[in-house]
Amino acid sequence: MSIVDEVESISKNPSSVYLVVGGNDYWENQIINQLKEIIPQEERTMNFATYDMDDVPLSEAINDASSMPFFGNRRVVIIKNAFFLTGMRNKSKIKHNINELERYLDNISNNTVLLIFAPYSKLDGRKKITKKLKKNSTVINLNDFSEREIINFVKQYIDNKHYQISNDALNELFSRTQGDLSKMINELNKVMIYSNKEKKIDLNIVDLLVAKSINQNVFSLVNYLMKGKTTQAIQFYHELLEQKQDSIKINAILESQFRLLLQVKILKDHGYSATMIAKSLKIHPYRVKLAYQSVESFTVDYLQAAYLELVQIECKLKSSQENPELLFEMFSIKFSQKKNSI
Repeated sequence: MSIVDEVESISKNPSSVYLVVGGNDYWENQIINQLKEIIPQEERTMNFATYDMDDVPLSEAINDASSMPFFGNRRVVIIKNAFFLTGMRNKSKIKHNINELERYLDNISNNTVLLIFAPYSKLDGRKKITKKLKKNSTVINLNDFSEREIINFVKQYIDNKHYQISNDALNELFSRTQGDLSKMINELNKVMIYSNKEKKIDLNIVDLLVAKSINQNVFSLVNYLMKGKTTQAIQFYHELLEQKQDSIKINAILESQFRLLLQVKILKDHGYSATMIAKSLKIHPYRVKLAYQSVESFTVDYLQAAYLELVQIECKLKSSQENPELLFEMFSIKFSQKKNSI
């Protein structure tokens, strides 16, 4: 069953326990909306509750889930940020008694729908509670929502609204939102208002209305550098500074991107596919896909040298009064020359 079908079935035929793995704002909101449909509006105050594990002990949520509905037939209890299902350490000082959840799973209430959000890329499958929860729940894995499924879902969403979108416009929308479904839908709603008369969305409309983030602007900068277009890279860097973008932040994103390129190159040379790399590095598949395509004509030594140079620039920016523009110009020229010698 697809994620779309799984989510839509919640209000029609709810399970007693759900485990939602992975973070996705759009689907999380859709799931919560489906759960609300289970409880009549007038009963929600007493029979619909949310508990954040960063702020509230697990025992409070389990006590609520174990209680009979108040003047109703069903109760919904939502647990957010279930970090105890992972191997991570949480800064919260809240103590959680995992045994209480285990006992609940041994005696699940027929009157309650318990939903647990674990917005993480991976759970700790060695833990007893993780194994038991997976065995006794309906698992919805948002991490499995692929790039193709996102594109197809957005196409269907647009079609249902009786609009049309060109392929290049859809690709640009995907790029500018980094494949974040929630952002895509939000931007689409804005674009649809603009194109309400003709109900056609083209590249010009997306370019006009969907802003590029600082990250995407820096990705454009990286593309210039990777293609050896030194003049364009330097000019674009000046434009970012004129837009009041912080030089340290720009360098940090550059550093992050070259680190990713280096990691992807090393793993690609060891036979990893783009999908395998995305899972290994726990990075959005779209970012890995772009990096995978970019590193073909570069050596590990080149990418490593570029990354280490950016680390040195970061130190200079933070500890001296050196001109950021001059540092970037020297970096661009230096690695453009190295690229041409590959």
